[in-house]
Amino acid sequence: MDIAFGARTDVGLKRAHNEDSFCADPGLGLFVVCDGMGGQNAGEVASHLAVEVIQKHLLEARDGVGRPVIGQYDDRFSPRTNRLASAIRLANQIIHGAAQIKPEQAGMGTTVVSALITNQVLSVAHVGDSRLYLVRGDSLEPLTADHSLVAEQVRRGLLTEEEAELSPQRNIVTRALGVEESVEVDLDELPLMQGDRLLLCSDGLTRGVKSGDIMNVLRGEGDPQAACDELVRLANGAGGEDNTTVVLVALRTSSRGRIWTTIRRRWAAMWSS
Repeated sequence: MDIAFGARTDVGLKRAHNEDSFCADPGLGLFVVCDGMGGQNAGEVASHLAVEVIQKHLLEARDGVGRPVIGQYDDRFSPRTNRLASAIRLANQIIHGAAQIKPEQAGMGTTVVSALITNQVLSVAHVGDSRLYLVRGDSLEPLTADHSLVAEQVRRGLLTEEEAELSPQRNIVTRALGVEESVEVDLDELPLMQGDRLLLCSDGLTRGVKSGDIMNVLRGEGDPQAACDELVRLANGAGGEDNTTVVLVALRTSSRGRIWTTIRRRWAAMWSS
């Protein structure tokens, strides 16, 4: 399958800085969105460090550079998914270490949501409340569960989804990179199908734009970049309270596959005429 993608990050209408960072590397099959937090410009530093370290760690692994896997290997998942988790744990160590050295960056951190595509298998790893959705047919399926205070309250039945959206505590994340010396990374793996799309986003999108409106954009716009532009426009139209980053990945039949499909259709038409 071929990979097409679009990406857009925007400061929004109320923030002075854009603390989001993203990576879109179709050659590596890697897509990442990070949403930084911290005073001054520390959030920008944290999210940028995370993206840089994750991409570099995976490039080195692909190129055969002998880097050890950081953290405990999880036998339930493939080596690629474990390598993605390793990259995130390494990013956590580096961000945490940088925050200890520079007082102006003390307490900085970042969320991370990442997708690694290997043939037709998707590796998912995330920490925090940035999200990954699988768009298959007419459905928008969340593949990550927020590590946030209100999300935990919803899971425990203490809040409804609607109450969580209005809660003054909705910005509190319960897990982030850089805050502690080590971090727990949630992992998943699933098979992909031709025509699937993956949407990675920071919470600037999901706090302002309803899932139905997101799906309407994805349903009506086939070009990934145009869809990303429209989603950011909707987020700003809803108030633009936060930075917004969206990455949309589309899995399409490879060009060789499209040629053979065309040939088969022509042969079928000739024999049926």
